[in-house]
Amino acid sequence: MELIDNAESSGRYRPALRILHWIVAALVFLTWPLGLMIGFAKDEVKLDFYLVHESLGFLVLWIMLLRVGFRLTKPAPSRPAPPIERLAAGSVHGLLYLFLVLMPVSGFLATNAHGFPLKWFGLVTIWSPIGKSPDIAWTLSSIHEWSAWILLTLVALHIGAALFHHVVRRDETLYRIL
Repeated sequence: MELIDNAESSGRYRPALRILHWIVAALVFLTWPLGLMIGFAKDEVKLDFYLVHESLGFLVLWIMLLRVGFRLTKPAPSRPAPPIERLAAGSVHGLLYLFLVLMPVSGFLATNAHGFPLKWFGLVTIWSPIGKSPDIAWTLSSIHEWSAWILLTLVALHIGAALFHHVVRRDETLYRIL
């Protein structure tokens, strides 16, 4: 229970949120390049790349839904900051959450719409809410691809801001999530 309810006076995020943050970060840094490499994979292994990419993406979705649930019940610890900085940080965090849900949902639905049900890590077939739908498959694929590039930009902004706080401002911002 301590992982969820331990509100620290240091201004750090709760341990559960810190753990989930770093799991999602690791999964994104695995999943994103894997998705990019699919286009370059030989036909013999292309489906294997898809399977791992989609399975990891589906895992990101469920972890993100858990993170959203935690954040709705336990808000982030407050930190004094200028209003413009709070607005920028809040906007980037909100958009990160949005795209970390939108991207796996659009990828999952695109896969379904192209007629390929997700077999999660080759073990469990996940029910397809839309089935084969060629009319919307390419739209969903485009949303997924654009979301990936937007997410990459947001991650770069997020990392850049964390490094700015750590290296230039030399404040405790980075330690809040470590």
